[in-house]
Amino acid sequence: MSIVPAIRSVPGAHKVVVLALDGVYPFELGIPHRVMGSAGGRYEVLSASADGRPVRTDSDLTVTPGHGPEVLAEADTVVIPPYAISRASAAAPDPRALAALARVRPGTRLVSICTGAFLLAAAGLLDRRRATTHWALGDHFRELFPRVELDTGVLFVDHGDVLTSAGAASGVDVCLHLVRRDHGSEVANQVARCCVVPPYRDGGQAQYIERPLPPTGGAGTGPTRDWALRRLELPLSLDELAAHAAMSTRTFARRFREETGLSPGRWLTQQRLRRARHLLESSDLPVERVAHEVGFATATSLRRHLAAEAGVAPSAYRRTFRAPDTS
Repeated sequence: MSIVPAIRSVPGAHKVVVLALDGVYPFELGIPHRVMGSAGGRYEVLSASADGRPVRTDSDLTVTPGHGPEVLAEADTVVIPPYAISRASAAAPDPRALAALARVRPGTRLVSICTGAFLLAAAGLLDRRRATTHWALGDHFRELFPRVELDTGVLFVDHGDVLTSAGAASGVDVCLHLVRRDHGSEVANQVARCCVVPPYRDGGQAQYIERPLPPTGGAGTGPTRDWALRRLELPLSLDELAAHAAMSTRTFARRFREETGLSPGRWLTQQRLRRARHLLESSDLPVERVAHEVGFATATSLRRHLAAEAGVAPSAYRRTFRAPDTS
C-alpha cells in the first residue's frame, strides 16, 4: 500500500518513458516512477519494453511494462535503467534495444542509470562527451568506448540533452536533479521529502569506491570533519585541521582521502558550496554575505567555485532555484 496517494498526471505533463531491457535491475527500474511520479502530476511516467513483451529482470521475477517501443517516439525524456551485461553484450547490445532507441525523436532528453550508459555509448550518443557509469565498470567501459570521456568520480553528468549517472542510488540523484532543473528547488525538495531521501548528495563516487581500510589505531578524521562543519565561516587551514585530529599534516591528508575520497581542501569547498546553495535558495542575503557566511574569502571566490560546480553565477542560481514569493 502506498503511503502517498497516487496523483494523476496533469494535462500536458512532461512524458517520461522508462525503457526496460532484458536483465533490468528492479530497484532502478522503479526510480523514475517513484521520484518523478511524486512531483505533483508534472510528469507522466510510462514503462516500455524493446519488443512489447514481458522482460526478465536480474532477479527471480519478470515484469510486464505497460507499453511497447512505439511509445518511445512520444517521449520528452527517455530513461534507460541498468541491466545485467556481459563482456559480449556490453560491446554489442541486443539489436532490439538499439532499434527501440532509434525510435526516439531528435531532441528528446536521454538519461541513463549505471549500465544504461553502455547502450547510449554503443549507439554512438556519448562520443566526445563526458559521461559516467558505475565506478567498478570504468576500465571495461573505457576499453569498449575510447571516444567517450568517462568520469567515474561523479554521481551524474548533465549535458542538457543527455545525462548519465552512476550506480543504484545515483538514479535517485539524477531524477531529483531533473525535477530541480525543470521545476525548481521547492518542488525538488518536496519530492525528496516524500521519498525520504536527501535533496543533494556530495562527494561523488569517490567516497564509495572500494579502498583499503585506514590503519587501525588512533582516531579517524570524522570528529574533525564534524568540527570543521561547525566552523565553515573560518579559514580552516590544513595545519589547523591536522592539529585538531592530533596528526601530522601529511598523515591527516592521507587519512582524510582514504576515508572520504577527497582532499581536505576539496571537501571543504564542497561543504561551503552546499551551504551557499542552501542560503541562496532560502534567504535574501546578498551574495557577498553568503560568501562570508560559508567561508569564502570574497564573493568572487564563491562565484568562481559555483560556476565550476553548477555552471551558473550565484544570482542565476538563486533565480532558478529559489521559490518565488507568492505572499
